[in-house]
Amino acid sequence: MSLLDFLKKKEPLQITSILPQEIYEAGALELADVIAPSALKISPKELNLGEKIVRSFFVISYPRYLNESWFAPIINLDKVFDISIYIEPIETAAALKSFQKKVAEVQSQIMTREEKGLVRNPMLDTAYQDLEQLRDNLQQAQEKLFNVGVYITMYGDKTEELDKIESEIKSILEAKLVYVKPALFQQEQAFKTVMPVATDLLGVYSKLNSSPLSSLFPFISFDLTSDKGILYGVNRHNSSLVLFDRFSLENYNSITFAKSGSGKSYATKLEILRTLMFDTSVMVLDPENEYEYMAEAVGGRHFNISLNSEHHINPFDLPIPTEGESFANVLRSNIVNLVGLFRIMMGGLTPEEDAIIDRAITETYALKDITADSDFTNTEPPLLSDFELVLSGMEGGDSLAQRLTKYTKGTWAGFINRPTNIDINKKFVIFSIRDMEDELKPIAMYIIMHYIWAAIRRDLKKRLLVIDEAWWMMKSEDTASFLLSLAKRGRKYYLGVATITQDVDDFLKSPYGLPIITNSSIQVLLKQSPSSVDKLQQTFNLTDEEKYLLLESAVGEGIFFAGLKHVAIKIIASYTEDQIITSDPSQILAIKKAKMGLAKS
Repeated sequence: MSLLDFLKKKEPLQITSILPQEIYEAGALELADVIAPSALKISPKELNLGEKIVRSFFVISYPRYLNESWFAPIINLDKVFDISIYIEPIETAAALKSFQKKVAEVQSQIMTREEKGLVRNPMLDTAYQDLEQLRDNLQQAQEKLFNVGVYITMYGDKTEELDKIESEIKSILEAKLVYVKPALFQQEQAFKTVMPVATDLLGVYSKLNSSPLSSLFPFISFDLTSDKGILYGVNRHNSSLVLFDRFSLENYNSITFAKSGSGKSYATKLEILRTLMFDTSVMVLDPENEYEYMAEAVGGRHFNISLNSEHHINPFDLPIPTEGESFANVLRSNIVNLVGLFRIMMGGLTPEEDAIIDRAITETYALKDITADSDFTNTEPPLLSDFELVLSGMEGGDSLAQRLTKYTKGTWAGFINRPTNIDINKKFVIFSIRDMEDELKPIAMYIIMHYIWAAIRRDLKKRLLVIDEAWWMMKSEDTASFLLSLAKRGRKYYLGVATITQDVDDFLKSPYGLPIITNSSIQVLLKQSPSSVDKLQQTFNLTDEEKYLLLESAVGEGIFFAGLKHVAIKIIASYTEDQIITSDPSQILAIKKAKMGLAKS
């Protein structure tokens, strides 16, 4: 007998197994035969379905009140089980007749007790009040009445495993005054009832009105799945998929906190790889050169920014004004940004020095005929050496010019004193600053960010800007302020900013750290160190269970926040994706050796 025939059969089976010989003798192999278990054995307490043991239960009793989340612990159990809910509406007119009779019976019992002088029975009084209230709600069409059957089927490899699951489910439900019973001598009918064929062979019903019935529906599960978006990982609560589109939220920003080696770069590269498939341009600020191989694999562009690099960005470049924006506003905004850059380069400025720098920048632009009243679209911008020359000729500017010498004539002269020679007209662009000296990394990040921002404002399209090791930017007030500005203003230009950091302390100590978090609709917390988890718990209002989850998580595991929802997540990549995005040195070395072997052959 096939599994399909077994499901259609209404009366109890007379045999205890489905034999392979029967399929052979029938001479035809159908789909039902392929998916059917190798054997079936029915016993009073459970079924043996192939190599699995199956046990079914039904709910027999509910408390007076059911809160909306009472069924959530069962739905989100990390076990293999099926739940079937059968709902049959009851005609209101028939229910009202039944209620009238029941109310009369309860009222009669109360009156009889009063006549006999017995003590008042609170249970009868409560029942009378509940019946009257429900009858009023039914009469006013505020509620409806239903016959509801709830059946649960569990699966396990051993009887001991099923006993443990059964005990766990019973304890969860009985704590909420919901009671279940095993379908003794009815395991076959119970299994068919739970199967998705919409046939209730047990008929164990409880009458529920609309309000408590609504609390039974499984829409309170910890799901974080939308109709569109990319796959971020697997929900560790119930093994569902975490699918989300950052561009569907109120802002498109995200922030990721994780300790070193916990998989933050791996998760970010996986998101980038999947985002590129949805017509989104991605730009990455990469302090450790982790994205170069990925850029080669997907046909992106990789720029190495260092003292000896052939790639240069001139900070005096001016963006083309957008529609409705004047040349004067563009020039004024760039002068303000340059003052911030020189503040970083010179280790801080006094108010007097700040004013001198501001005036010197304006005069440097004027030397190239770039003024607030001119059209500088096709005008060649000045260089840092031009600015140094102007500064040295100004009163009070000599000492400032001396402090700039190392950037124009000294060891660091090859860094920014050159015309811009890069083109980011690619879907995937990476700026690597690994080979840049640590002292210059904040300066390099500031210049690159402003260059990217000018490109974003010039051409409106969907973009994602990834800033890895963002704690570098939090070291300077100017870079941190600009990062916050990007997070706030990016939405107007269809830009999402993904901020990633492993140094939680440096990030949160900055006055700009918390505002950046609050301006990020998506937040990802992966495995944390004991020294930083308490600050994260306070910042994200985590429960103690979530705190310990972050401490005990494996690589690629953590908590994923999207808006007001959050779930425990596990980052999973396919084999092909893993080969492209891996940061494991042993894997990278193996891939390089394999490529060298192919080249030699």
